[in-house]
Amino acid sequence: MVAARPKRVLMIAYHFPPLAGGSGILRTLGFVRHLPDCGWQPLVLSPGPGAYAQRCDSQLAQVGAQTTVRRSLALDAARHLAIGGRYPRCLALPDRWSSWWLSAVPAGLRMIRAYRPDAIWSTYPIATAHLIGMTLQKLSGLPWIADQRDPMLDDSDALAPYPPEPRLHRVHAWIEQRIAARSAAIVCTTPGAMEAHRRRLAQVARERFHLIENGYDEDGYRDGPARAGHRSRFLLLHSGVIYPSERDPQPLFQALARLRHDGVLHARNFQLVLRATGHDAWLASLLVKYAILDLVTLAPLQPHGAALHEMQAADGLLLLQAANCNGQIPAKLYEYLRCRRPILALTDLAGDSAAKLRHCGIDTIGQLASSADCARALLRFLELARQGRAPLASPAAIALQSRQARSNALADLLDQVSHRRTA
Repeated sequence: MVAARPKRVLMIAYHFPPLAGGSGILRTLGFVRHLPDCGWQPLVLSPGPGAYAQRCDSQLAQVGAQTTVRRSLALDAARHLAIGGRYPRCLALPDRWSSWWLSAVPAGLRMIRAYRPDAIWSTYPIATAHLIGMTLQKLSGLPWIADQRDPMLDDSDALAPYPPEPRLHRVHAWIEQRIAARSAAIVCTTPGAMEAHRRRLAQVARERFHLIENGYDEDGYRDGPARAGHRSRFLLLHSGVIYPSERDPQPLFQALARLRHDGVLHARNFQLVLRATGHDAWLASLLVKYAILDLVTLAPLQPHGAALHEMQAADGLLLLQAANCNGQIPAKLYEYLRCRRPILALTDLAGDSAAKLRHCGIDTIGQLASSADCARALLRFLELARQGRAPLASPAAIALQSRQARSNALADLLDQVSHRRTA
């Protein structure tokens, strides 16, 4: 009896080790690690290490032995092609790594000939990954899954479209239309994002859209809470990037300043740590502006495992998400849930982040846009957390958010589009 040929998927991703930082790495890495348990062997095509301005080798060890990884040349227009700090805008369409397409298409074709994958998967950001996936689909005829980790377009506000630059907006719109025409499936990470795609791409059959959320990976967590003894200062932690528009903390800072002025909060009973914000200089100026330097600490990027342990040791975890991102859920939310520490979410009550938390039984939520509501939500949260009464997600609800569960869903979709089922 001849053994069945193993099922393989060619995965095209910019965000992959040794790139340092970014939740997109964790999504692709999670699929790569868990798909073999679901009967699928990943074949990864990513840029060469020189494409990454910041590199860290610590996550390379998590790429399993069953995974074939090929890297091809990609130049960053801003670093490699600039003269005097300037470069032609056309070299950065649809993104600064557009040159990757030139090397990745031949490399991908060689992988297709050598390994005979059953499907192609590519993930955005960055858009060049989808251009590579689209080209390889056209040349090979293989079914292609377009993973929309973030939305490529947002026209919900006519005065503030995304991307804001008109030429880039047109290029993204063209790519999205090609995805609609050529992909076998379009994967979104939140219900809101999937509905937005369905509205924009009304010509696409509804069954071609699939929801596969982000999640957490069990590895890296301590078995129990790693809290450091009794603390006189309540430690509230935000771990990850704070974007000036999408996660603007100024209403919270205004609330902290007022509570500090009223004597409710002071340096002896409260500390907010902002870890790996990506915008420390801007935030430092705000801390001076609101005179809360004694309440808020900026902390640098650290390895992912150390970041998880810090989350598990915190008294509370802070989530920020503005109303202009109602159709998105920060990947950090899933890690927060797994940490089983009290969560304070300052977001928009109508958004997907708030809905996900409520679905998991967590109601310590405030409106980020309102300084008064930030203060109200923070005081209620501190009272509940100090009394040990802050709501936490149940173990059953947490298990549903794991990377293993998400990989099971992707494997089912791969079976569907490739018409191959496990016997």
